[in-house]
Amino acid sequence: MTDPVRTTAGNVRGEQGAEGLVFRGIPFAAPPVGARRFLPPAPPEPWEGVRDCTAFSPICPQLQLGEMGGVMAALGSAEPMDEDCLYLNVWTPAVDGARRPVMVWIHGGAFTGGSGSTPLYDGSAFARDGVVLVTLNYRLHALGFLFLDELFDGARGTGNLGILDQIAALGWVRDNIAAFGGDPQNVTIFGESAGGMSVGTLLATPAASGLFRRAIPQSGAGHHNLTAAAAGRVAARVLELLDVRPGDWEGLRAVPVERFVEVGVQVGQMEAGGLLGDEAWTKMGFEPVIDGATRPSMPIDAIRQGSATGIDVLVGTCAEEWRLFMWGLPAEIQEFLPEPVIAPYFAAARSEDEVLKIYGASRPGASRRDLLAAVETDQMFTVPAVRLAEAESAHGRVWMYRFSWQSPVLDGALGACHAMELPFVFDVADAAPGFVGETPPAELSRAVHGAWVRFATTGDPNGGELPEWPPYDLDRRPVMDFGDAAELLEDPNSEERRLWAGLR
Repeated sequence: MTDPVRTTAGNVRGEQGAEGLVFRGIPFAAPPVGARRFLPPAPPEPWEGVRDCTAFSPICPQLQLGEMGGVMAALGSAEPMDEDCLYLNVWTPAVDGARRPVMVWIHGGAFTGGSGSTPLYDGSAFARDGVVLVTLNYRLHALGFLFLDELFDGARGTGNLGILDQIAALGWVRDNIAAFGGDPQNVTIFGESAGGMSVGTLLATPAASGLFRRAIPQSGAGHHNLTAAAAGRVAARVLELLDVRPGDWEGLRAVPVERFVEVGVQVGQMEAGGLLGDEAWTKMGFEPVIDGATRPSMPIDAIRQGSATGIDVLVGTCAEEWRLFMWGLPAEIQEFLPEPVIAPYFAAARSEDEVLKIYGASRPGASRRDLLAAVETDQMFTVPAVRLAEAESAHGRVWMYRFSWQSPVLDGALGACHAMELPFVFDVADAAPGFVGETPPAELSRAVHGAWVRFATTGDPNGGELPEWPPYDLDRRPVMDFGDAAELLEDPNSEERRLWAGLR
């Protein structure tokens, strides 16, 4: 056990970890339950004495894909579920007067799943390397992103409660992290998938301004917000399924949390395409909302206009993101996923055959399904990341990466799929054999994890054994490719990138 550490709400005690100290389950907001359901986060309730923070907190109620086994097991966590879930965890080398770089991890999970206590997100390697790491939970699916502002009196920010939870956690870091050996003036936010989309959203959210200095959006950028119109249709359908009338706060707060999970899956995934209309390309029924109060515009547009001026950004994707969804998800989930249909992305400008011919030129021998997966990868992940790099390069320093190392799991079907970089970012690849195989390359962990640590420390990922890695610019478009070896590429897959000119 550690000595007590003072936070703004009370004293906490952690324990010795594998590297440094670990504090688990520290409340950063009041429990969002009862009358506080669907309200913005409030400060944590103070306590007397010393709070035992040696166990993870409950996580937001959800359908956990990790429990279905297979390759998804690496992305799950074992904690109980409860609406009272607004807690964070801290890994630190020591509790002293040092001012170390701080990294705050925002988990992914399509805004409907995930947690800050997933084993892949163990912060021991960051503490080993002199970084204070914070992971957190936030409200998910309808609990965190149900846009009620136009349907209920007094509702405000309801479509962004999950983002407001993240901002509350960042406020806790600002006010408390010095007591854990961290520097509140040197905070890097990073996240993957919905976590990366959250990072892109925070870059454009006024309430988050000044709470972080650097950002790493991984496989997520600044395009995944819903308009109020689309989010309103989702909310109306949720209320219909819950049999709750608009404006009936008492009825909404009486709904068992398990029903929100069930309806969240139905509306968030199975029915999303039919509800989102022209925004169906976002693929998710629950996302942050452009509500005019929390955020006035699409994040990528705000970033172009300078909302993240002066913020150092490291942005990138995996080379074959969509392969996880086509080959890695459990069969019972895959049956609800529509087959990729790419023609609508290009309207009448390009036929599907023309698009696949261009993608096939760099992938000799690829099947049609492989090529469809490549197009979906670019639409959902790669192109938004490039757009963010283009936008922010006019206002600050940006580095871009691509993770192309291919997993041998499922006879190589996963390839360099979505989330494949995570075990290497956290330097825990040896603990995820079901995802990365039995002998993941240790040198790749050193390269990726080291770059993230250096970026968080100085704002520049260069160093270690990496080739020289210049900031992103629109002439050379340099990208650090993390494959079997780290290699600097200039404008990789340029012909495919140009296909998307003028599109999102």
